[in-house]
Amino acid sequence: MKINGIAIPMPTSMSVNVSDIDGETHRNLAGNMIRDRIAVKRKIELEWGPLNQSEIQTILNAVSSVFFNVTYIDPQQGTTTKNMYVGDRTAPAYLIINNEAKWNGLKMNFIER
Repeated sequence: MKINGIAIPMPTSMSVNVSDIDGETHRNLAGNMIRDRIAVKRKIELEWGPLNQSEIQTILNAVSSVFFNVTYIDPQQGTTTKNMYVGDRTAPAYLIINNEAKWNGLKMNFIER
């Protein structure tokens, strides 16, 4: 996985959601669906296992821009690159020794622009 061309540590869990974005969708008088699909977008749900300070900083700094390019393996398209943004980031510390934290369970979602 790469963000803006820079490799980041591989997540331990990754789930790709494929979502249809509809415009004006309704049923006609015969009850048939009239669907205006305007786009198909991806959301990637990610979670990492244990990370040291340097690794978690690399990931969080890579997603600090409003939008960024993510290269990943997509179940439908194979290796692809999408312009995305990040949702909330959760980073629980699991061990702090001598003011140095170890992190486990960093979670975030990448949502296609």
